[in-house]
Amino acid sequence: MQLTTPYDNIPVNLDGPNMWDYAEVKAKFEFTIPELFNYGFDVVDRWAADRSKLALIWADSTGTDIRKYSFFDLQVMSNRFANVLRDQGFQKGDRLFVMVPRIVEWYAVMLGCFKLGVVPMPAANILVPHDVEYRINQAEAVGAVLWHENVAKVDEVRGRCPTLKSFIAVGGEADGWASCEKLTAAASPKLSRDEVEATRADHILLIYFTSGTTKFPKMVPHTQASYGIGHIITAKFWQDLKPTDLHWTLSDTGWAKAAWGKLFGQWQLGTAVMVHDAAGRFDAKTHLKLIQDCGVTTFCAPPTAYRMLILEDLSQYDLTGIRHSCAAGEPLNPEIIKVWKEHTGTTIYDGFGQTETVNLIANFPCMPVKFGSMGKPTPGFHIDVVDDDGNPLPVGEEGHIAVKVKPEFPVGLFREYWRNEEATAESFAGDWYFTGDKASKDADGYFWFVGRADDVIKASGYRIGPFEVESALQSHPAVAESAVVGSPDDLRGTIVKAFIILAPGFTASDALVKEIQDHVKRETAPYKYPREIEFVAELPKTVSGKIRRVELRKLEEDRKAGNQAA
Repeated sequence: MQLTTPYDNIPVNLDGPNMWDYAEVKAKFEFTIPELFNYGFDVVDRWAADRSKLALIWADSTGTDIRKYSFFDLQVMSNRFANVLRDQGFQKGDRLFVMVPRIVEWYAVMLGCFKLGVVPMPAANILVPHDVEYRINQAEAVGAVLWHENVAKVDEVRGRCPTLKSFIAVGGEADGWASCEKLTAAASPKLSRDEVEATRADHILLIYFTSGTTKFPKMVPHTQASYGIGHIITAKFWQDLKPTDLHWTLSDTGWAKAAWGKLFGQWQLGTAVMVHDAAGRFDAKTHLKLIQDCGVTTFCAPPTAYRMLILEDLSQYDLTGIRHSCAAGEPLNPEIIKVWKEHTGTTIYDGFGQTETVNLIANFPCMPVKFGSMGKPTPGFHIDVVDDDGNPLPVGEEGHIAVKVKPEFPVGLFREYWRNEEATAESFAGDWYFTGDKASKDADGYFWFVGRADDVIKASGYRIGPFEVESALQSHPAVAESAVVGSPDDLRGTIVKAFIILAPGFTASDALVKEIQDHVKRETAPYKYPREIEFVAELPKTVSGKIRRVELRKLEEDRKAGNQAA
């Protein structure tokens, strides 16, 4: 039996996996992209015609306060917020900085923006004022919507952000900020798409910032088509979702992973999503209890979370409601996969993609899983392992993971780094988009991840540019020079490590290590701080003076491998 979703050329298989035969589905899959499309009106509001249809389940940080919201609830909330923006003079294309935690108001803000064509810039709640200032000014944001406890981050820099005109606080009162709750309560709950300027499928939907190797974060714009429609690939095939599922992806609202698992593809298919307002350290017991009590059926988490979950006594929880599990970010240890399957009956299916894309490569229920492999390319994409010139490489050879963009540009892939021609030119060359990741491909067409082609660090689900951390380190008087790399870690997969040459007059000590770590936490987002610091006399460099981070990464890999062997 197949069910047709609001985007009516995407049927869902209710009797089995949506990917029932890899070769057949990949050969037949195609999108029909309309000229006009608006995710808020065309998906959320169309589901809202059934006023009882569940859209999301929300749980507070303790997991005791649990609330349900229908698509109709979200239609009303998003209409109210859209009308607030209209009353404040926002126009289609204006940028709005959004730093709101995992609460239902985040959805009202995002969907309200989509309906008007206002472009939200989701930001992680742990960013510091310097990060906030950079993002607002790069995008020339017109307004900012923040959780009331975070408004000081904008207040500290608002004098240096000349384009900002609107300030809205969510969840509480703040001096100099309008109350989101008061504004939306006074706004109309009704909004017809005839009242607002139409959005085309190629109009910008939102902007994310992604970390770079040698420069500050780049702006990644996604269109109504690339994300609003393209994430069907993520949800339908890799996550294998049905309209009867309750899906939970673990992610902060500021990361692209939230778009992957909490917002776009799921609701295209009519799947309800789970949202947990997690605060502070990851609480494995609370997560397991919510999976059990709320009836989560499909689950997606970074490998770090799975490692922490299996440290609990899983026999104390009923996890048999889970029918499908996914992970992304790095290969999972076979022991984690084994333990998780013993208690849920599900294999963890690995997947690969980026802030710039939807799901590109994945393991699917219809084909054997080779543990440690990324899987095979998703429908809608032609992906290969190529050399520096874009020539496909033979089986077993390491090269760049590249997406074919000619003659047809695939739905689900961004087209440019906004206002950054240099970065765009570095990523798009000839017929290919170079992802910046390297892999090899085996005789069966499975991809095997090797690492970043650049030095970007993937740690605990975060993507961290070494340049940002090194810049923060450099502002400490004890640091003469530094190099930052990813170092293998049993729990987190990878951690940030800094190699530091001390300035004259400073001596290495545990106290200095902590002082430098605290300094980095203040200068940039806390998740970027180096968990390990090693003081060195010199750093490996090229003849032109560039630091060879690759040598330091290899040093760390060899050290950790030696420790494990011992």
